[in-house]
Amino acid sequence: MEGNSPKGREFISLTPVANGLENMGAELLESLEEGRTPGNDSSRAEGGDIWTEPSPEPLSGWRRLQPALRARRFCREHTRLFRWICTGLLCTAFAAFLLVAGLLDFQRALALFVLTGVVLAFLAHSLLKRLLGPKLLRCFKPLGHCRLNVWFERTLALAASLGLVSWLVLDTSQRPEQLVSFAGICVFICLLFACSKHHRTVSWRTVSWGLGLQFALGLFVIRTEPGFIAFQWMGNQIQIFLSYTDVGSSFVFGEAMVKGVFAFQVLPIVIFFSCVMSVLYYVGLMQWVIQKISWLMQATMGTMATETLSVAGNIFVSQTEAPLLIRPYLADMTRSEIHAVMTGGYATIAGSLLGAYISFGIDAASLIAASVMAAPCALALSKLVYPEVEESKFRSLEGVKLTGGDAQNLLEAASSGAAVSVKLVANIGANLIAFLALLAFVNAALSWLGAMVGVQELSFQLICSYVLRPVAFLMGVTWEDCPVVAELLGIKLFLNEFVAYQGLSQYKQRRLAGVEEWVGTKKQWISVRAEILATFALCGFANFSSIGIMLGGLRILYVPRGAEVDCTSLLNTTVSSSSFEVYQCCCEAFRSTSAEVSRGALDTCCRFYNHTTCA
Repeated sequence: MEGNSPKGREFISLTPVANGLENMGAELLESLEEGRTPGNDSSRAEGGDIWTEPSPEPLSGWRRLQPALRARRFCREHTRLFRWICTGLLCTAFAAFLLVAGLLDFQRALALFVLTGVVLAFLAHSLLKRLLGPKLLRCFKPLGHCRLNVWFERTLALAASLGLVSWLVLDTSQRPEQLVSFAGICVFICLLFACSKHHRTVSWRTVSWGLGLQFALGLFVIRTEPGFIAFQWMGNQIQIFLSYTDVGSSFVFGEAMVKGVFAFQVLPIVIFFSCVMSVLYYVGLMQWVIQKISWLMQATMGTMATETLSVAGNIFVSQTEAPLLIRPYLADMTRSEIHAVMTGGYATIAGSLLGAYISFGIDAASLIAASVMAAPCALALSKLVYPEVEESKFRSLEGVKLTGGDAQNLLEAASSGAAVSVKLVANIGANLIAFLALLAFVNAALSWLGAMVGVQELSFQLICSYVLRPVAFLMGVTWEDCPVVAELLGIKLFLNEFVAYQGLSQYKQRRLAGVEEWVGTKKQWISVRAEILATFALCGFANFSSIGIMLGGLRILYVPRGAEVDCTSLLNTTVSSSSFEVYQCCCEAFRSTSAEVSRGALDTCCRFYNHTTCA
């Protein structure tokens, strides 16, 4: 029997099988790197390993592979060194590029300098936190005495209250009408406190810090020159970025269709923006930004980790997508935390819709600021209406991880983002068709019923302009603009903000075109201040609790900007078309009895507007 067996039968080692399935090719290369070569048949027959120590005369094929294997082993051993070298070369190249760009045209390269400074600041913060964080915690640990904390919080609250009162006295001394909006804030807070689930457990630290963060951001954006310029620049860059949508839209639908049809002009922006957001989530940039914002809110307001992350995520995604960031933790969240997640979703807008509203002509800087400012305000008011009375499991951000999506590569992330937005685009189109048709039917029915009792032109907008007029007034809108703003609020609350923003854009276009302010008893446009306030009011997915608080503070902060128009020079030059500036100057000219208004200026105004002076 033994003579019939094949000579030199090879035995198979069971060691790799016992350890699980392995990559035999990788095992071969690693063994060759260690200097071992395939053993002979006798060693295998003895049941030993299939590899032996190198023989005095290794095979010529393995000898030819040894230089490549040595190079591979060298690279693996010095991976960190090579990474530092590559990083240093890239940083040097970028620094040289930045220097050359600044020398050629510093104004043009200013944005790149600002972005570089922001990135360096965050990198320095991360480095210092990693190196000095534990030491600083040990230094401040002895100061964490309970009584010291209480006195520190009380002192800080007293200083903030005195600062706010002093600022109101000084700032409103020249504009006393701004106190109306401050009174509006107090009214809305009192109403929400009256509706609170647990009055005695309200955390006023959370409420105060939430409103304070909103107020500070509004102060920076509206009342400081750097903040105003920064957000204006950001809005302009977003508009330029969204204009690239026309390339894809024109290729698919044709240039004529894109410029003339609403669906082909606005809805593709949602697809483009959704694609970009998906890519940013894949690379981890959005998670990083959300974590930084949530850390600031949690450190100041004392809220829980999961609810803060969700509310911060609502700045960029919709109310249905933000909870997916904390999906593994939803089952263990308290009722108050769930309430905060829902409130944050309704108080902000999705980033994909932000592009659509900007394409309407709505001020981009105001939209961006409103979406960011709504996050801390929504969290604060949520805790005012539904305070925390249960024990939360998520007091710290440690251990709470944000999901990054299911995309396996960058192209899949871009494709999935565009594909997901198709449902959103279809939903927007369907809602617009349904709601506008429903609004037309309701207006026709109301007009028919109103005519029976002698009330002409009764409509849904007219009812809203009366019912919500006190709300608009408490927000700080002038009384003559309150009917229009109240009408837009009613459309936003009972229909949706998409239709309301479309109506606001029509008022703004008429103002910029220089249309007369009144046609009969109907106002054709509203002031710039009312436009800004309406922009902030409509920025959210229909939530009553955060509208008045956010806008009351903005009304206090708002100050008209822009250089005054020299009406004498404007009207005495050749004016080919009307504009808002021409309309303002002509109104002043018609009201003026001074001889400074020349006949040529009046003739210019009479070409565009009818007035008794022109007769």
